[in-house]
Amino acid sequence: MNVLVIGANGQVGQKVVKELADSSHNAIAMVRKEEQVDKLKELGADKVVLGDLENDFSDAFEGAEAVIFAAGSGGSTGADKTMTIDLWGAVKAAKLAEEKGVKRFVQLSSMGTPTPDAADDSFKPYLVAKRVADDMLQSTNLDYTIVRPGALTDEEKTGKVEVSAEGFSSMEGRSIPRADVAHVLVGVLERPNTTHKVFELLQGDHSCDEALSSL
Repeated sequence: MNVLVIGANGQVGQKVVKELADSSHNAIAMVRKEEQVDKLKELGADKVVLGDLENDFSDAFEGAEAVIFAAGSGGSTGADKTMTIDLWGAVKAAKLAEEKGVKRFVQLSSMGTPTPDAADDSFKPYLVAKRVADDMLQSTNLDYTIVRPGALTDEEKTGKVEVSAEGFSSMEGRSIPRADVAHVLVGVLERPNTTHKVFELLQGDHSCDEALSSL
């Protein structure tokens, strides 16, 4: 399957490209800058395309059979970029997937998204953007999966996760490596039982296969 990775140069996106390179899938890595192309090719991308979520990036969908949306404005930007990238970029990507007939769409979201009003003021715009993007994706005719991880770390992949479609009662003291998040994002691609599903994700005691089979 040819998988368009939107946000391929991000911290999770790079790991998604590596996961795809180690799988039977082909990664089409979408990046904003020409100088990022070689790096993504080194990570294993079969094809690298230029695209900017704040502009027209419809050409990036050429040849794609699935999408993994892992883009984010990052913690150093303001609410304006959160709106144009995390929210509007995700909405445009879903609409383009519908227009291009790319049915499979996997979206990286966040724990806390269901109740953004409970967050502090600095984090609230991010969760509002993710919540609206998630809601919009669920209103499409796409075969979507929405993955909502907890606090992210840079630890090595453990291969051990826990998922919850109902939501965890608490994530105190818990987190998940970005590498495990990428593993799950790729792992759901060909699992019919994960389509039209939204679930939270933390490091746990089960293999990815075991955890995803429980959904």
